[in-house]
Formats: sequence, structure tokens, C-alpha cells
Amino acid sequence: MAASELYTKFARVWIPDPEEVWKSAELLKDYKPGDKVLQLRLEGGKDLEYRLDPKTKELPHLRNPDILVGENDLTALSYLHEPAVLHNLRVRFIDSKLIYTYCGIVLVAINPYEQLPIYGEDIINAYSGQNMGDMDPHIFAVAEEAYKQMARDERNQSIIVSGESGAGKTVSAKYAMRYFATVSGSASEANVEEKVLASNPIMESIGNAKTTRNDNSSRFGKYIEIGFDKRYRIIGANMRTYLLEKSRVVFQAEEERNYHIFYQLCASAKLPEFKMLRLGNADYFLYTKQGGSPVIDGIDDAKEMVHTRQACTLLGINESYQMGIFRILAGILHLGNVGFTSRDSDSCSIPPKHEPLSIFCDLMGVEYEEMCHWLCHRKLATATETYIKPIPKLQATNARDALAKHIYAKLFNWIVDHVNQALHSAVKQHSFIGVLDIYGFETFEINSFEQFCINYANEKLQQQFNMHVFKLEQEEYMKEQIPWTLIDFYDNQPCINLIEAKLGILDLLDEECKMPKGSDDTWAQKLYNTHLNKCALFEKPRLSNKAFIIQHFADKVEYQCEGFLEKNKDTVFEEQIKVLKSSKFKMLPELFQDDEKAISPTSATPGRTPLSRTPIKPTKVRPGQSTAKEHKKTVGHQFRNSLHLLMETLNATTPHYVRCIKPNDFKFPFTFDEKRAVQQLRACGVLETIRISAAGFPSRWTYQEFFSRYRVLMKQKDVLSDRKQTCKNVLEKLILDKDKYQFGKNKIFFRAGQVAYLEKIRADKLRAACIRIQKTIRGWLLRKKYLRMRKAAITIQRYVRGYQARCYAKFLRRTNAATIIQKYWRMYVVRKRYQIKRAATIILQSYLRGYMARNRYYKILRQHKAIIIQKQVRGWLARLHYKRCLKAIVYLQCCFRRMMAKRELKKLKIEARSVERYKKLHIGMENKIMQLQRKVDEQNKEYKCLLEKLTTLEGTYTSETEKLRSDLGRLQLSEEEAKIATSRVLSLQEEIAKLRKDLERTQSEKKTIEEWADKYKKETEQLVSNLKEENTLLKKEKETLNHLISEQAKEITETMEKKLIEETKQLELDLNDERLRYQNLLNEFSRLEERYDDLKEEMTLMVHVPKPGHRRTDSTHSSNESEYTFSSEITETEDLPLRMEEPSEKKAPLDMSLFLKLQKRVTELEQEKQTMQDELDRKEEQVLRSKAKEEERPQIRGAELEYESLKRQELESENKKLKNELNELRKALSEKGAPEVTAPGAPAYRVLMEQLTSVSEELDVRKEEVLILRSQLVSQKEAIQPKNTMTDSTILLEDVQKMKDKGEIAQAYIGLKETNRPFPMDCHELNEDEELWLVYEGLKQANRLLESQLQSQKKSHDNETEALRGEIQSLKEENNRQQQLLAQNLQLPPEARIEASLQHEITRLTNENLDLMEQLEKQDKTVRKLKKQLKVFAKKIGELEVGQMENISPGQIIDEPIRPVNIPRKEKDFQGMLEYKKDDEQKLVKNLILDLKPRGVAVNLIPGLPAYILFMCVRHADYLNDDQKVRSLLTSTINSIKKVLKKRGDDFETVSFWLSNTCRFLHCLKQYSGEEGFMKHNTPRQNEHCLTNFDLAEYRQVLSDLAIQIYQQLVRVLENILQPMIVSGMLEHETIQGVSGVKPTGLRKRTSSIADEGTYTLDSILRQLNSFHSVMCQHGMDPELIKQVVKQMFYIVGAITLNNLLLRKDMCSWSKGMQIRYNVSQLEEWLRDKNLMNSGAKETLEPLIQAAQLLQVKKKTDEDAEAICSMCNALTTAQIVKVLNLYTPVNEFEERVSVSFIRTIQMRLRDRKDSPQLLMDAKHIFPVTFPFNPSSLALETIQIPTSLGLGFIARV
Repeated sequence: MAASELYTKFARVWIPDPEEVWKSAELLKDYKPGDKVLQLRLEGGKDLEYRLDPKTKELPHLRNPDILVGENDLTALSYLHEPAVLHNLRVRFIDSKLIYTYCGIVLVAINPYEQLPIYGEDIINAYSGQNMGDMDPHIFAVAEEAYKQMARDERNQSIIVSGESGAGKTVSAKYAMRYFATVSGSASEANVEEKVLASNPIMESIGNAKTTRNDNSSRFGKYIEIGFDKRYRIIGANMRTYLLEKSRVVFQAEEERNYHIFYQLCASAKLPEFKMLRLGNADYFLYTKQGGSPVIDGIDDAKEMVHTRQACTLLGINESYQMGIFRILAGILHLGNVGFTSRDSDSCSIPPKHEPLSIFCDLMGVEYEEMCHWLCHRKLATATETYIKPIPKLQATNARDALAKHIYAKLFNWIVDHVNQALHSAVKQHSFIGVLDIYGFETFEINSFEQFCINYANEKLQQQFNMHVFKLEQEEYMKEQIPWTLIDFYDNQPCINLIEAKLGILDLLDEECKMPKGSDDTWAQKLYNTHLNKCALFEKPRLSNKAFIIQHFADKVEYQCEGFLEKNKDTVFEEQIKVLKSSKFKMLPELFQDDEKAISPTSATPGRTPLSRTPIKPTKVRPGQSTAKEHKKTVGHQFRNSLHLLMETLNATTPHYVRCIKPNDFKFPFTFDEKRAVQQLRACGVLETIRISAAGFPSRWTYQEFFSRYRVLMKQKDVLSDRKQTCKNVLEKLILDKDKYQFGKNKIFFRAGQVAYLEKIRADKLRAACIRIQKTIRGWLLRKKYLRMRKAAITIQRYVRGYQARCYAKFLRRTNAATIIQKYWRMYVVRKRYQIKRAATIILQSYLRGYMARNRYYKILRQHKAIIIQKQVRGWLARLHYKRCLKAIVYLQCCFRRMMAKRELKKLKIEARSVERYKKLHIGMENKIMQLQRKVDEQNKEYKCLLEKLTTLEGTYTSETEKLRSDLGRLQLSEEEAKIATSRVLSLQEEIAKLRKDLERTQSEKKTIEEWADKYKKETEQLVSNLKEENTLLKKEKETLNHLISEQAKEITETMEKKLIEETKQLELDLNDERLRYQNLLNEFSRLEERYDDLKEEMTLMVHVPKPGHRRTDSTHSSNESEYTFSSEITETEDLPLRMEEPSEKKAPLDMSLFLKLQKRVTELEQEKQTMQDELDRKEEQVLRSKAKEEERPQIRGAELEYESLKRQELESENKKLKNELNELRKALSEKGAPEVTAPGAPAYRVLMEQLTSVSEELDVRKEEVLILRSQLVSQKEAIQPKNTMTDSTILLEDVQKMKDKGEIAQAYIGLKETNRPFPMDCHELNEDEELWLVYEGLKQANRLLESQLQSQKKSHDNETEALRGEIQSLKEENNRQQQLLAQNLQLPPEARIEASLQHEITRLTNENLDLMEQLEKQDKTVRKLKKQLKVFAKKIGELEVGQMENISPGQIIDEPIRPVNIPRKEKDFQGMLEYKKDDEQKLVKNLILDLKPRGVAVNLIPGLPAYILFMCVRHADYLNDDQKVRSLLTSTINSIKKVLKKRGDDFETVSFWLSNTCRFLHCLKQYSGEEGFMKHNTPRQNEHCLTNFDLAEYRQVLSDLAIQIYQQLVRVLENILQPMIVSGMLEHETIQGVSGVKPTGLRKRTSSIADEGTYTLDSILRQLNSFHSVMCQHGMDPELIKQVVKQMFYIVGAITLNNLLLRKDMCSWSKGMQIRYNVSQLEEWLRDKNLMNSGAKETLEPLIQAAQLLQVKKKTDEDAEAICSMCNALTTAQIVKVLNLYTPVNEFEERVSVSFIRTIQMRLRDRKDSPQLLMDAKHIFPVTFPFNPSSLALETIQIPTSLGLGFIARV
């Protein structure tokens, strides 16, 4: 394509400018080949003639189309050149406030000099897992790409951060490390990522300083390797440092500072631990005051010191080492203040007892005289002798500074070594990511050795960068099968050879350093002789013989030779180092170990300097002289070696580049200096990247993107089914030169400028189409307008003529009417004037009379109030006088009582001195205890009496209360009537008084002027009429006042209602916040619980060696059971510490490794545990001693205990005997077959006869006991039949309690009946009737009864024994305490002894009172429990009588033989309970919870079936009053649900299923709890199924917490499933085809990092939502809960979509807003289909809807700004501004948002109080509630399917 096609009229170009670097201009006419001048017009309107270079004839650079300006990637620009790059960066930085931009593989970061909210954890989460081209440029995107490539390619990575000082290198490296620490986490419990981040404060304090360019400039280079394990979690780190700027320790330029650590020490000098350092203000020390700027604005050095010390502690540098570091640093400061005085020109001295030197020697632990001597002298060694020479003052000062620099460099390396040791990991490193923070290319007015080394390092890095860019380009071309042609790029190898090759600059410098009389001048001459005119890159300045110029890749740099040799040698006197090595301060010699002994990886860095001067001509090694002295390496040599090592490391990794740009030298926020920016862009290699890209095919499009963008240039016949062939055909027609493009495998490659040409063609075609459309529409509109105007003119003419005729007629009528109107008007005016005057007079009268009446009223009111005030004041004065008198009387009483108490105290002191008194007191203690015991019994009796009285009083009180209430109501009514009557009486009395006065007045007047009555009659009537009128006016005024009062009342009520509504809303918000906090705590608790379980399993794996057949114990079960078991027994809670001792001991080392920050707390807990263990051992010994004493005193229990023990032993022997006989009988019966068993001679028959004889003997003995039992049972039966109550003795009640089954009681009756039958004499007859078995069964039942009694007695005996032991122990402890107090009191003075005894007596009585109150409470609980049990047993016995004894008469029970197998049972209705054995509980839980598959249950069975089954089992346990069974079942259920969710927690169906069942179980516990609030929803039959014995409210709370945890897990599962779909379906996919236009993309285009995993559409999201909804409905989840889940799902969709929109510039366009609106409407349609519009889900999408509207609305005028502010109320100010900044036109017809408009929006929104956070919290979970939802399902109708495997449970 010829240049004339592009350089046409109105084409825009860039021309050079000395001020702005590049200026934009527009061509005024087409360019023709051969033209020497271009006619241009600048943007300011000025015309210009631009002359072309006659030699090169190069045309100016073309400007990119506006739609390409502001792109994320500079390689997306069609024209790739310097002005385009500079302009794109400026637009992004100034207009869009975007500091990051891609330039191919490089991330360009511009320092904003302002804190931006783009580095929070929400931003990290947004970039985590994303491809590099998907999101806007960011340092996190580069870090994520490095982390992802490390995991994917199994290759180490490097992030190279470079730039000038102040460009933001350190901050960028810090944020990259923070990203790795946040995303990856640590592999161990030592929090390695925190240590890695903690190394930053330390290194910044010792390696950073304030410069004129940067307040926190890194004065060294560092390379940090962050190590990862196989799971890519951080395990450690390692740091290498380069070229520390040691000269800053002793010298700082104007407005600069020394290293931060010195100022932090001076700011903390007043701390007590720093007093020994004898520090002061920073202005006192030479090394900190030279710059004249000791303070940085906004930085508190004291606080920074605290952070530095905390970081040192975290990295394992203990307090002693820290103080050692601070001692050395303080010593350096004091060393700088050491002054020298000149003796003569060749020698100097230090004043005697020089304070700075003495402080330095004290801190360093060296001898004062020795250090003073070697600071002023030096040792010279020749080949034959050694002698000491004094040195002049200047040389001594330089030597002092060199020593200070050397000490600081050694300390710096020592700290780096220890940081590396702290970051080192014992785990094997699998891979690493290196972060290189190194100085950029530098050029100043005076450049020395430091700039030379820095630029040398940048030459090496630039060479590596060029090779990497070249390699990537080549790989891309080969991948797309494009013919590869060699691209010419700048190779800086000659420059590197000039520096480091043989006879290069560094080689000649080292050689000159070895020369005896080497100097900078001789070295410069060698450089000129070697390289001048031989190397094109080396030049000599014209006016200097002590400088040289090197042509670097970025620019020419002139270096001054002065100081090169000295800095390269890095000289320090060896004698001074020897003095320091002999220090008593142990840490100081560690700093000066030889390099080969150093452990640090930084040992090869240039920071390590030689210890002494290099010998000039060593001839031989003398004894005692180190051989290492001959081989000292220079700084340049060390730096070259370390640089080679760095390059080897970088070449072995995949590099990622971050180039930091400093926008201006004044640190102004968001200010862009084009000159400085261009210098840095040239220096950092960005423009070289652009040049390499532009040399080939920089623009690359996929075939689909090209087709979508340029479909408008194709005709219908050109569109084929094959997109690739279509694009080829079109391109061949559009671009005739085939060298301008290449067709790759998947992409089309374009040369520079071709995309702009295509864009121009596309824009021209669209413009022509628009013109045609406009022409047609405008013609049609004008034709329509003409026809309307013609028709309107005809109509107007007709109406005008008619109007004129009507106007004439109207004029005639008006003339006649005017005369009449004038007549009436004049009359009206006069009459109106009269009425106004009359009304004014009346109003004045009324107001005057009202004013006088009000004055009278106020006077009366003030008198009344004055009387009230006088009354209150007089009363107050009387009370005050009374209180003073009372206080005086009380004070006199106190004085008198104190006097009496002192007398009594003296008596008591006299008595207390005698030992006999204490003996009597001690003897009386036992009597007091017995008295207290009797008091307790009496108080119990009194309590019972009081309780009875209380019940009677309550009854009487209630009746009296009702009566009083009725009386009170009547009194209130009568009071109201009385008030009304009194008010009426008062008004009537007032009227009567007025009438009396009037009557008296009229009578007097009547007497005096009776003759004149007729004359004044008319006046009186007129007065009456006036009074009536006044009365009416007063009535009207009263009505108006009443109306105002009513209106005010309405307003007050309305305001109160509004306030009430607002307070209600606020309370609801507070409740939701509190609920959210509680649920977040639950979430955190469950997470910690899971972590605890995992650690417990790991601990068991580490502690126990696995063996064959080892059974794994479930840690979850144990931990959860301990949490959710609510034990009400004291013994269980007392045994808990004993049971937990062993696991806690095993867990201790693991806790110490896990919780590094809580080491002190762990040691405290261990000490506390040890003390508890000692106390426990002591208590055990006391219990053993008390048992021994108790055995010595067997007479305590007396004869009753002996009788019970004998009876127990007798019964136990009988029981054993019966068991043995039964076993023998069974054995004998099993030996033979069934027919031979009953034969007379059989062995079984003989055994049976022997046992029969023994039984007959025993029957005689036990006959009496059996008769007693039988009589008790029969009397119990007779008492139950008429009244159905229990009136028998306590023994029978206990026996019946033990028999829990109705069958047992029936068998007991039968056994007793059989025992009373007469024993048959004929054994054969007995055997034939089989009565022997019946007798034997009866004996067994009697034995069971006796055993039950024995067990109950034994248990009560044991309990009593334990209680007595406890009482004895408490008495012993009380006795010991009394003795201790007695001994303590004897030591006290007499006055204090009596006071202490009184205090002790008060505390003792208080404790006894509390104990008695506790006993009363326990007795009340016992009484209530026994009452419940009594009701239960009464109910059971009633059911037994009805079920078993209904059809049996007493005679039949006595006479007829009844066999147990033939007892008829009555069929009963199912009661909605399930019975299971205690042993089957684990099987029940396993089959119903652990092994249950939700899919089968949800499809085939009723929803919530497991919950119903579990509740029916709980009902049966409640029916049996078995609290242990209830507790065990509920605990096992909760733990099993947790276990299932832990095992299958990622399965949505499982989590949904158990959320539904947990809620149903919770609702069942509420529905059948028996509480009135829940029972009102039940049917009468359901109310019969309520729980009767236990209140499970605590378990309801536990289940509610479990449901909350399951809900939160369900939300996490939903989020994990939906998150990959949301961005693709809601943002990227074009639901409306053809609306979005694809813009040109650069190298960092979407999905460039990894292969595409498959695109999701909106239909995918809707299908997934349908799946979620159908599963929840199948599981029977509550509708309200489904609404909350849907609301949470929609919030996740809206938040993730909006967050990605805010971080993606390519998505902020008008067409994308339309796509989002359409997608949101589809989601709303889904809500309508599911009847979920009232769920609140639509409101969660409001921020996304408003963001889409913001993309579509007009954004120009102030009215638009006002509309945006009112519309976007759900978006924060930061989000609105961000969307406006990111708004990018897709076509040329759209316009960008102007900066002024954005500022207008900010000004309008500045008063809005909202969150400054940019992104929405996508992890936010709304607080969930579980509204009560009773079930209409009857429990008795539920059938248990056999598929569940629950055949072992029975319906009851």
C-alpha cells in the first residue's frame, strides 16, 4: 500500500517538538511523492509547514485511530512507534487514572505518587486464577501468570522489576510478594508467607534512604527467591543483595538522608532499653545531619522502629541480637563524631578522653587507647621490615569513614544472612519464583563507579530481555507456521565486551589497582590507548582527560575517572579491623569472619569488602600472614561474578518484566512529564520491544475476530461457511500487497499500519452508509414537513377569517356590556370599602378583649404556680433539716457503738490470747456443724410449709387480684365521670358567679334608673346582640383552635409512626448485622473445627505407627461429641479433665509448631496444667487417706450397713447358684435328643430331680418373702382398678420402676402365682404337667425383683458413701483452713486479729448460706423430677391394667395356671414412635445418615423422611424418660451429619439434602415441643404426640447452628459451581449477536496464557440454576429457605460480574451494557417463571443493572451528570468513577467520557457517604433464617421402606 493512500487530507500525524517531545497535527492536503513540504495544522489551530529531511525523506509518524487510544496493550496499536506509545501511556495515566499498561511481555508501571485502592485482598482474589489478558493490566496479573506457569510448566519463574530511583520498584516487588503470600499460603504451620513479607520492613530500614527523587529509595539491589513445595505452597525464601551504597553511611547530599535505621534509632532514644546507647537527636550526629532533612513528611520514625523490631522478632532475631545490632549502629553514629586535630601536615591526633570515641569503644567493647592509636596511624610493610607511620588529618578522616562503611556493610550482610536463615525451610524446594528488584539505567551530571556498575548490570539485563523477546516472537511465528525471516534488533554484546572482556574496562581497572603507583589518571590513559578509535562505543570527551564516554543501549554516558580506583579497592586499614576482632562484644567478631566461613548466600555480593589494603608486590608469605591477603577480589570483580550468577539464574527461569516509570521529578500525583517519560522508556527497553514487534507482523487477529470486525466490508456472496477462506478472499481484495499480511494456522498477521488502513476503509464504508441513510431520512422528513405546513396554512386562513368576524361581533357586545359593568362596579367598590372598615373594627375589638382576658388568666396562673413552688421549697427545707438531724443522730450512735465495740474488742483480745479459748472454739466447731445440719433439716421443713402457704397465697392472691382489677376498673370509670362532673360544676359555678355579679349590677341600675328603662331598652337589646355576635366569634375561634389541635395531634402521630418505622428498620438492620456476625462466627468455628480434626488425624498418623489390622478412630465424632453433649451430671464434668489429660499432652508439641505467635501462652497453659495436675494428685492422696481413716472407723454406719452387706452377699450367692444350676440343666438337655429328655432314667431327669429337691428346700425359706411381694402387687392392682392412682409403698414403686416393660410385670404376676401352688409329691406327675418349668420361671422372676432391689440399695449405699466421703473431705479442708487462719491470726496484732476473725466469720456464714441455697435448689429440682416420674409410672400402670388385666378376674389370677406364651394382647393404634435398642444406635445412624444416597431418597420417598425417622426415635426415648438415650441419639445424629458433609461436602445434592432434613428435624423439635406458640399450628392428633419429659431447646439451638453451617457450605458449593460460568456467560458471550464489535487486541489478548477450557453461555447459567432449584424442591426444602438460597446465588452472579466489569476496560462499552441488560432480563424472567420475584434476588442485581445503564446513558452535560447521580444510588462513588474512566468506545462514532465530566460527577458525589471499597465482596453471605414451617404429615402414617435397612426398629 503506497504512502499516498495513508497521508491524505485530514490524516493525523506526529511531529517532533522540543517541549512536548511530540505534537499532533492534521494534514491540510494530500501528500504526493516528491513533495518536500507538508501542510499541517496543529491542534491549537495554528498552521505549519513541515519540511521533510532531504536525505532520508522520512514522513512523520501517523497517528492511531481514536478507538485504539488507551488500549491495555501497546502492541494492539496499529502504528507502533515512540509517539504512539507515549500518547497511549499519557491518556491512560492522566485521563483514566490507570498506572499499569502492557507492552507485549512487559508490564509498564507508572508511579502515581498517591495511594490507590487497587491492592486490597478483594483485588487479589479477583485476579487469582484469571488469565493474564482477561483482566486489566496489573502487577497481580503478572504475579498470577508467573505462579500459573510455574505450576503448569514445572519451570522456575522470575519477575524482573527495574526502573529509576523513585519509579516504584520496591513497591511493585512488595506487592508481587504479597500476592504470592496471599494466594499460595504456606505448607507448614510456621506462617512462612508472613516471614517473607516481614523481611521487607527490615531490609527497607537498613537498605533504603531518602533521596531527592524518592523518600524510600532502595540503595541496593536484591533478588528474592520464594520457594514452593510440590503443592505450590510457600515453604521458604532466600535473598541475594547487590552493590549496597556504602558511601551514604558517611555522606548525604542536600535534602537527602542516611539509611532509615539511624533515624529510627534516634527517634527511639528515650526508650529505657536504648539509654545505654547514649543517643540523641539526629541533628547531633555528623552521619545523619549532612543532608539537612532529618524528617520525612508523613513518616513517624519511632513507629517504624516498632515495626522493624516486630519483624526481627518474627524472623527469629531475638532481643539480645537486636540490641547487638542497635549497639553497632549507635557505635557507627558515635564514630562519625570523632574529631581529629592536626599536629603538622603529616600527622594528627584525637583529643584526650574524647567522648564520642569513648562511647564508641564502650559500645564496641574495644580498648580506647588502641583504637585511638590506629585511627591516627597506619602500619606499612615492606619486603624486609614493618613500621608505623602517622597519617594526616584528611587521611585519618577518610580512614574513619572507611571503617564506618565497612562495619555497616558487614552488619548489612550479617542481617541478610540471618534473614535467609529464618526464611530457610527444611522441606525440599520443588520450584521457586524469583523477584528481582534492581536499579535501572542511570545517568547524572557526574557519573562515577556506582553508575558504571549499575549501567553494566542493565546492559546484561537488556541483552537477556532482547533475547527473550526475540525467542517469543520466533516461537509465535513457528507456532502459526509463518515463514520466519530474521529480524534485525539491537545487540548490545559489543558494549558488554567493552566492559567485561579481556583488556576491557573492568580488566584494566583491576590491573591498575594492583600497580604500586596506580592512579585514576594512568588508568584513564590506558583506556584511551586501548579502546579509543578502536571501539565505536568508546569515546573521549573533548575537554577532559579524566573521563570517558560509553554508548549504552539507552544513551551515551560520560564517566569521571576520579575515585574509580579507590572505590574498586574498597580500602580499610587492617589494624583497625584487628582491634574490632579482639572486641569483648561477642557479636562484633562474627561480622568479620572470613568469606569462606560465611554461610550466607550473599557472600559473593559486592557488599563484602576486603579487610585491608592489597599488598603491592608480595614476594613470599611470612609466618602469621594470611595467604588470602594476596587474593583479595576487587569490588568490580565481585560484582561481575555475582552478576554472572544472577544471569545464570535468570536464564534458567521464565522471566516476566515490570518496567517502572517515574512520571515527574517533583513527586506530584498524576502529573506526566513527557521528556522524563521518554528517557525512561528508551532506557528500560520498552521502545526496543516495540521496535522488534513492529519489524515483523505486530497486529494479529484470529479468523473469527477478523470476520466479526470486518463483516461490514463483505458482500453477501463473499460470506462462505469456511471463515478462514472468507477472510482470505476479502483480504486479497482489500490489500493488494501480499507482503503486508500472512495467513497463519489460527491467526492473520498484519504489518504495522495495516489494521489502521482496514479501520479507515471500515469507517469510510460506515460513514458512506450513514450519509445515505441520513440523506433518505432527511428528504422524507422535509417532504412530510412541507405537506404539514401547506395543510396548516389553509386551515389557518379559514380560522383567521372566521375569527375576524367573531371579533367584530364581540366588540359590539362588549361596548354594550361595558356600560352596565361600570355601573355595578362603582357600587361594588363603595360597598366593599364600607364592609372592610366594619370588619376591621370588629377584629380590633375582638383582639383587644382577648388580650385583656389572657392577661387576667396569666396573672391567676402565675399566682397558682408561685404557691406550688413555695409549698415544694418549704417541704424541701423541712426534709433537709430532718435529714441533717437524722445524720447527726446516726453519727452519735456510730460513735457510741464504736466505743462499745472497742471495749468488746479488748475483752475478745484478752480471751483470744489464751490457748484454752481456741481449744473451746475448736471443740465447738463440731457442735456448730451438727447444729447447722439440724438447721438445714428445719429449713427444709419450713420450706415445705412455706411452699404450701405460697400455693394457697397464690390462689388467694389471684382471686384478690381479679377483684381488685374489677374494682379498679369501676373506680377509674367513676373517676373519669367525676372529673367530667367537676369540670362541668366549675364551669357552671363560674357562670353563676358571673350571673350573680350581673344580677347585682342590674338590680342597682334598675333601682337608680328605673324611670329611664324605656329610654335605654333599645341600647340593652343592642348590647345583647353584640354579646351574641361576640359569642359566635369566640365559638368560631374555639373551633379553629380545636381544628389546629387535631391537626397537630395528627402530625405528632404521623411523626411518631415515622420514627417508629425508622427505629423498626434500624432494629431489623441491627438484627441482620448481629445475625451475620453470629453466622460468620459459626463459619469460622466450623473452619477451625475442620482444621482441628485434620490436625488431630495428622497427629495420630505421626504419633502412632500403622500396624496390620489397625482400626482408625473417628476424630470428628469425638470432638463433636464433646462439643454437643449437654451433661447434667456432676461426675461427668469432674471426670472430663482427667480424660483429656493424655490427648492434651500429645497435642502440646503440635500446638507449639502450629501457633508460633502463641508460644508464651502455651507455656503459661502448660504451667497451669502442671499445677492442676499437682493439685489433683494432692486431692487423690487426701481421698486415699480419708478412705483409710474410714476403714478404721466401721462403726459409722452401724448395724444397718452390716445387715445390708450380709443380705447382699446372700443374694449374690443365691444368684450364682441359680445360674450354675440353670447352665447345668441346659447342658444336660442339650446332650440328648428331645424325645429322651423326659425319660425317668435320663441324665437330664436326674439333674432336674436334684435341682427340684434343692428348690423345694429353698421354697420353704423364701415362701414368706414371696407372699409379701404377692400381697403388695395384688394390693397395688386393686388400688389401680378403681382410681388409676398409685397409693402403695415406696418399695413397690421402686420395683415397678425397674420393670419397664408390660410383659415383665405380667410375668412377675404369673411367677408369683406359680410359687404359691402346693408342691406335688409325685415327681413323675410334676414332670408330666410341666409345672416344674413354671415354678422355675417364677423363681427367676422373684430373683429379678430381689436383684433389682439389691442393685438400688447398693447404688444408694455407694452414693451415700461418696457423699459422706465428700463431706469428710470438705470438713478436713475446712479444718485445715481454720488452722491456717488461726496460725495467721496469731501472727497478727490484736486489733487486726479481731478484724480478721470477724471477716472470716462473715465469709464463712455467707458460704454456708450459699450452700444451703444450692441444696434447696437441688431439692426443688429433685421434687419436680420425681413428680414427672410419678406421673409417667401412673400412666404406665394404667395402660398395663387396661392392656393386660382387663379380661382376667382375681380368681383366675389366683387359681388358674397362665402360661406367658398364651397371654392375649390387644391390638393398639400406632403412636408415631419408633423403638430401637441402645446397641443398634450406631447401625441406625450408619444406615440412615452415613450410607444414605440422597438421589434415591429424594426421588422415591417422601421429603424429609430421615428427619421424621430420627424424630420418632427421639419421641420413643422421651416416652421412656431415658435422657441418656436422647442425648446419645442427638449427639450421634449431629456428628454423623457433620461427617457426611465433610466427606461429601462438594456434592450439591448431598449438602442440599441434609440442609433440608436438618431444617425438618429442627421444625419437628419445635412443632412437638409442647410450647403454645408452636402447638397452635398442629392438629389435635399431632398435639398428642408432643414430647412429655424433656425440653430440647438447647438441642434446637445446636441444630440451628448446624443448619447455618450447612447453609454456608451449600453457598460455597454453589459459588464453586457458578463462578467459572459467570464471567463467560454474563460478560463475554454475545447473547445478542452482532451488537458488540471486536477491537484490535495485542499480544496479551484473552486466553493467551492457557488453552481455552470451554466457553459458557447464559443458557449454561440458567440450566444450572434450574438444576439447583429442582434438586432443592425434590429434597423438600422450605420455600423461604429456597428464596434465601436463590437470593444468595443472584448476589454471587451480580457481584462477580460487576467486579470483572470494573477490572476490564474492554468490557466497558455501550454495546456491552446492552448485552448485560439483556442477560439480567433473562435472569429476571427465570425468577418470574419460578415465582421467586419476592425473594429479594432481583434487588441484589441492582448494582449490575445500574452499571449497565451507566454504560448506555449520555455522558456529556451537567443534566446528564445529575441524572447519573440520581440513577446510580446502588453504586459507590469509586465504582461510578471507575466505570466512567474505563468507558471505551468500540466504534469511532462513540465518544470518550471527558475528564471534566468525571470531575463534575465527583463533585456532585463528594457528600455521599459510602464505602471507599471498589469491588463488591463476592464472598459475602447474607444472614440466613429458618422460619418455622410445621408439617401437616401425621407421624403415625409414616411407613419405613425396607430399602433403608432399618428392620431392627419397631413401630410403637
